[in-house]
Amino acid sequence: MTLLELSKSLHNCQRCKLAKLGRTQVVFGVGNPHASVMFVGESPGFNEDQQGEPFVGAAGKLLNDLLQSAGLSRSDIYIANVIKCRPPNNRDPEPDEVETCKPFLMQQIAMIRPKLVCTLGNWVTQTLLERKVGITKVRGQAFYLKDFVLFPLLHPAAALHQGSMLEPLKEDFKKLREFLDRNTKPAEPTTAASPAAPTLQIDPPQPAQMDLFS
Repeated sequence: MTLLELSKSLHNCQRCKLAKLGRTQVVFGVGNPHASVMFVGESPGFNEDQQGEPFVGAAGKLLNDLLQSAGLSRSDIYIANVIKCRPPNNRDPEPDEVETCKPFLMQQIAMIRPKLVCTLGNWVTQTLLERKVGITKVRGQAFYLKDFVLFPLLHPAAALHQGSMLEPLKEDFKKLREFLDRNTKPAEPTTAASPAAPTLQIDPPQPAQMDLFS
């Protein structure tokens, strides 16, 4: 199955109760299907539900600015949510909804094969790490999982609701840029008309690196 086929298979998904609780459409995800860097949010909000795209509206505009500060753009990355349909009143997703929808996110990750997955906010970070851990303790750090490196960030919406979070959020993206700079290899020489792009190549951590969860 391709990413497009998976998207089409979820077009009118009725697998959980969110289909009957006022969602306008399934918000599958957008971006570069071969992205080295993927961003994952929690679930669609009002604007996302209306437009069918993750991170639009005020939070999306802020995210675009933050991406630029990290040397990234929307065309470089892929953006998706764990939950593909808007929960009523933007409530947290419930366990049965996560159980139903998370496998589709994992399929997206398996198809795109990003080297780095940036989780936006506490809930998503806990969902992908499969551990109860506060975002303030893990933000801006790299966690080496089996198939990708996970990099937790504060959620842009948190900074919109609470102005004091804006500077810490900018710090997270500064750390992201530093991580990308350390792990991006120069492009190989090419004779093609268009030069090859630099590639993200993340080396495994040194054995002595302390594991936060050990």
